[in-house]
Amino acid sequence: MNFSDFSFHPNLFEGIRAMHFEQATPIQDKAIPIIIEGKDLIACAQTGTGKTAAYLLPVIHKILEQRINGTTMLVIAPTRELAQQIDQQVEALAYFTGVSSIALYGGGDGAAWDQQKKAIQQGVEIIIATPGRLIALLTSAQINLKNIKHLVLDEADRMLDMGFNDDIMRIVSYLPENRQTLLFSATMPPKIRTLAKTILKTPFEINIAISKPAEGILQQAYLVYDSQKVALATHLLKNKQYNSIIIFASTKEKVKELDRTLKREGIPCHAFHSDLEQPEREELMRQFKNKKISTLVATDVISRGIDVVGIDLVINFDVPPDPEDYIHRIGRTARAESTGTAITFVNEADQPKFFRIENLIGKDISKIPTPEHIGSSPIYQPELRRKTNFRNDKFKKKFRKK
Repeated sequence: MNFSDFSFHPNLFEGIRAMHFEQATPIQDKAIPIIIEGKDLIACAQTGTGKTAAYLLPVIHKILEQRINGTTMLVIAPTRELAQQIDQQVEALAYFTGVSSIALYGGGDGAAWDQQKKAIQQGVEIIIATPGRLIALLTSAQINLKNIKHLVLDEADRMLDMGFNDDIMRIVSYLPENRQTLLFSATMPPKIRTLAKTILKTPFEINIAISKPAEGILQQAYLVYDSQKVALATHLLKNKQYNSIIIFASTKEKVKELDRTLKREGIPCHAFHSDLEQPEREELMRQFKNKKISTLVATDVISRGIDVVGIDLVINFDVPPDPEDYIHRIGRTARAESTGTAITFVNEADQPKFFRIENLIGKDISKIPTPEHIGSSPIYQPELRRKTNFRNDKFKKKFRKK
């Protein structure tokens, strides 16, 4: 469907045209009419499918049609980076409408907090907030949500994974019962359905295929021993012409260690993890988006919700713990119909996890031979490794009991 078919408010349509939006994505095509009708919605769609505009456009349209003083839309997001990104998209889409927004999150300096507080006092129309910051404001009575007509939970599965379930329920207790609630999630585990039953009213459900990486991604894997990973990463980064790279590691401690090691090998890179102060993270991301930094070594803090076009290469230094995390990690590349490469280092212990990823996406990922100077590789035997790990786990449990 073309955006002109939605009959949006003329001022909102000016912003749509300015952003060169023409054809709606599948999630936008299905969600926008339901939201305009005022129905509750639970939508399953991964990052990069246009889900943010899918809920912003119809709600901004409704705000323009029934404008009142005060905050009428609340978006809850799991991370500062996603909250900022949503706020930026509101500013772009609503440029010609006069609809105001503010992102509320912790970790900023005094000036940022003064700006947030001023916006709240003036009655900003759309608030995008992380749960922790919003709870603090509600507890101190510095924010009033009695006029909220639209609640959006973005990346709800991520929020529950991060332990925000109680915070979400507490926030909901401050909101009017007569509201529209929209829940967007990349996956639909039982805990999400439980949450939906609690806070949504007879919702419509949309499920956009989430378990397939973009067709433009060249997926490859190297079977390696842990001792070979740094040498292989150095070889790939020195011998291939990639302009924009993210290397994902499993923990922030490993990110810091890998960042130091690669720098010693002459690879210019920057570590991105939750221990950095918020201004540092914002500056790193700004430089990365502007191509002033070519390589980030990161935790999964940026695997979702960060919209950077033109990433050439994603390296999974460790196999992600969950197959869906693999989808999100490699989804950083091949966005907006571009192409990219995703390479995963698979050690012996991680072979069963990687096999689950292949089952999820429905195909075998090409195993590339390691360069001769790196040394020989383990054999890919995921079923054997799984049985071995299972036996080892049983032995450890039995030994602990004694």
